[in-house]
Amino acid sequence: MKRFALFVLGVLAVSTSALAQAPGGRGAPPPPPPPLAPGASQADVDKALLAAPANLKDQATVIKWKPDFTYDTLRQGTNRLVCFDRSGFPQQQPFSIECTSTANLGRVAQNLKAEALNDKAKTQEVLDAAEKDGSRVKPEYGSVWYHVMGADKDHTRAHMTVALPGATTQSTGLADNPRQGGVWIMNAGTTTAHLMVPASRAGPFGPAGSGGLRGCP
Repeated sequence: MKRFALFVLGVLAVSTSALAQAPGGRGAPPPPPPPLAPGASQADVDKALLAAPANLKDQATVIKWKPDFTYDTLRQGTNRLVCFDRSGFPQQQPFSIECTSTANLGRVAQNLKAEALNDKAKTQEVLDAAEKDGSRVKPEYGSVWYHVMGADKDHTRAHMTVALPGATTQSTGLADNPRQGGVWIMNAGTTTAHLMVPASRAGPFGPAGSGGLRGCP
């Protein structure tokens, strides 16, 4: 269990450090949030930042996805965290916000395209086929995915996953199932492999969103 905890803490430390590449040195006052893009709504930006960690949100990039799975940038940030609203998207809850590394936007676009089929079984078939033929976009190893979701803004739950694409029991020393009661790898050996922690103990970690599809992270 101690090794499990150290592994998780190490991954999170590296991930947070990588995301927080913002200007300013020690002791310097934090820079103000970046300006919004012309025509962008402050309300849209504020909503998308609800899933962002407090120490990263002021300098995070905020985007808005378009029907063709490209996006408009509402606010260009200075760190590597990007946040967006997925509320009401196919196979998403009525209120759904996500933040992750900017390196994962290709993965997110692929997820959204598959989910647009609006059929979980068909979406899973598409993602499984991409996994098999090598076209599945890999998430950044060690990157964090932050989620806030629920029926509405007043009834939400927050959780977080850490992407470890390709990770296995052999490569990490972690179990690939929850039977031992500790940290384990879900979807081991695939691009969707990610850390899981029993919810009753750890809270912030959880299933990889989208109704358990192997599309997230």
